[in-house]
Amino acid sequence: MSRPARCRIDLAALRHNLRLARRLAPGARLAAVVKANAYGHGAVRVARALAGEADAFAVACMEEALELRESGIERPIVLLEGVFSPDELALAEHAALTPVVHSRAQLEWFLAARPRRPLDCWLKLDSGMHRLGLTPREFIEAEARLRDCAHLGQLVAMSHLARADEPGEGEGEGATRRQIADFRAALAGCDLPASLPASLANSAAILAWPEAHADWVRPGLMLYGASPFAEPHPQAAKLRPVMTLESTLVAVRELAPGERVGYGGRFCCARPTRLGVVAIGYADGYPRHAPDGAPLLVEGRLAPLAGRVSMDMLTVDLTDLPEAGPGARVELWGAGLDVGRVAAASGTIAYQLYCAVSRVAVEVRDDSDDQ
Repeated sequence: MSRPARCRIDLAALRHNLRLARRLAPGARLAAVVKANAYGHGAVRVARALAGEADAFAVACMEEALELRESGIERPIVLLEGVFSPDELALAEHAALTPVVHSRAQLEWFLAARPRRPLDCWLKLDSGMHRLGLTPREFIEAEARLRDCAHLGQLVAMSHLARADEPGEGEGEGATRRQIADFRAALAGCDLPASLPASLANSAAILAWPEAHADWVRPGLMLYGASPFAEPHPQAAKLRPVMTLESTLVAVRELAPGERVGYGGRFCCARPTRLGVVAIGYADGYPRHAPDGAPLLVEGRLAPLAGRVSMDMLTVDLTDLPEAGPGARVELWGAGLDVGRVAAASGTIAYQLYCAVSRVAVEVRDDSDDQ
């Protein structure tokens, strides 16, 4: 028998989440974000599952884009970080990719290229994130130069919201409103703003900021069924988890009060304790820094992590679950246990937990095509 650690991927839930984005932004086209191996869910399988419904895909770099093309994906693919050298523009032309231009250097590379057919381009404004993007003045000048470029295909204006995951009163809401206003002002400064499609909304903005939807939206985390918000949100509550990470108990031990568990003896038994050993660890993607008390589901019932996570194993306090024994199913996160809850307990975010999953067997299900 193989090791019991499993990552289950539900493609019906994936499509449900894409359709929720479509319903929330009915006037926009959807660029499904599948960078970082589709946040650990498998970029090729995700793209194939969404190929009939997403209008485009978005990745971080050339290697991710070429993997999709080589697997037969024909939809447009946006390179969110653009090209990293002028030579990559030839690859972009060959594979019909759409680079983002977010710097003066990339703009000059694009204008100096001599492709045999038009190249589409997304032009990025820094509206307040202050990572990538042109200043408003640079953006307006770049848009004018690109309009005059003989090999430009379709041009889309874009920016990225830094705090859309903080809806409600406070600094986060104010920052998002300023970014939306600054993006609109930059578009208005262009010669033909009405003819310039725009993209601003990430998952959080799709769910909570309809005024940011524009012509293209870019669902990422929400595709995989996790909420981008720290607090409950009515639209995020409609998402369905796509990934369930699970394993089984492989041993149960009876320990006396005062006994310590695992490396460093971090967990000390305060009472007679039934301790379960689960066949999964940080080499599989479970966070090593998860604290005692982090939630696990054992046969559908909550139980706390007890002791430091090891490379291949972790331990759980089963004292209040006397019926749980070797072979019992343990869910680390997924359909029964919100990944956001595990992330919050571990001082991290769902994105990191998803992206870290490795080594475990993957099982894909596609039971339905529900709306």
